[in-house]
Amino acid sequence: MPGEHPPVYVDFLNGPDIAELAMTNDEILAAIEGQLAAQGRGNTVVDARMHHMPGLANGHFNVLRGTIKEAMNVSGVKVVGDFVDNYKENLPSELATLLLMDPTNGKPRAILDASHITDMRTGAVTAIGAKYLARQDSKVLGHIGARGSSYWNVRLLDHLFDFEEIRVHSRRKESRDAFGVKLSRDLGKKVIVTEDWESCLKGADIMVEASRLSAPEPLFRTEWIKPGAFVCPYGTMSALELSITSVMDKMLMDDWGQARSGKLGAMRQHVDAGLLSEATLHAELGQVVAGLKPGRESPGETILLWHRGLSISDIALGHAMLEKARRTGIGQRLRWF
Repeated sequence: MPGEHPPVYVDFLNGPDIAELAMTNDEILAAIEGQLAAQGRGNTVVDARMHHMPGLANGHFNVLRGTIKEAMNVSGVKVVGDFVDNYKENLPSELATLLLMDPTNGKPRAILDASHITDMRTGAVTAIGAKYLARQDSKVLGHIGARGSSYWNVRLLDHLFDFEEIRVHSRRKESRDAFGVKLSRDLGKKVIVTEDWESCLKGADIMVEASRLSAPEPLFRTEWIKPGAFVCPYGTMSALELSITSVMDKMLMDDWGQARSGKLGAMRQHVDAGLLSEATLHAELGQVVAGLKPGRESPGETILLWHRGLSISDIALGHAMLEKARRTGIGQRLRWF
């Protein structure tokens, strides 16, 4: 009948579907590197994340929104719950849903379990950051944190650098020991589980801080950073000393707009104190990936990348998963209307 809408179908990828896709390291990295380059060329729209605090538990929701114009032509919204005590219920600390939509007419395209997407894309941004900003001969990784994204940090970094030494630490002994065992098994190499922050981080070539603190606490000491190191902090609560900016030759973010929003983040206090600003920021990572600004220019440069996580990273990886799912027949199609 005239005026009736044609049927609209939505692809649905649940957790087991995402696992069945078995995205390779290179597929994940390619999706995120392409997104960063598109962002650097100005072909994306990124809204600052919003925080929703239910006040019922030790956690909050993040709402991320964005659009990738070139090639993918897709918009998306991700809602991720970040609840520190979920381990007590044998649940991941981060549980997320991603909705992909057509940016020309608003039609929904897909719904994806984005919990692992969050982990994968976070690790990929860390690894791509290191690809452009760390010394290419980096051989020692020090990593704080054992949550989901930590696994992908270490896995994807090692894929690019093939470390001679990997050190990990987290607050709870049982989680850090299990993390070390899993990494050693999956990477096929020894992983050192340390008892404290200093023995994990001091003197490492690449230093990643993905801690799960309940309140800001300066556990990451500036004096442990050697010249030429690449430092990547992204804990929700700051673990850094204010002095960290004084030893950096270059400081970068995934998106400067993210520094202006919310009260959380590894370098929130540095922004509030004026130590990290538009004047002191060297570049956004996408500008480096797109070749518009230089990354590492000498072995002695000490460089920091603070990434807070972007909607467009979720969207790019979700889009890559959707394309692979369609090629391989994985997932379900749901009638929308």
